[in-house]
Amino acid sequence: MNETLEARLIRVESHLAHLEKLCDDLNRIVAEQDKQLTRLQFQQRTTTELLANQELERIHADHSKPPHYS
Repeated sequence: MNETLEARLIRVESHLAHLEKLCDDLNRIVAEQDKQLTRLQFQQRTTTELLANQELERIHADHSKPPHYS
């Protein structure tokens, strides 16, 4: 193989190796973000339910019967 083609092939292989590593790194990051998103969604659901329950308790406390109605 002539020198120019060999140098080009080496450069292409080097770029390919870099892109493969980049792809692996990005896949790892996406997997980590998916886990974080799942945790955040769970926390958001839990917080929403907690706040809704607190609001219901507050509403029930505000509408309790006066003592002389018992």
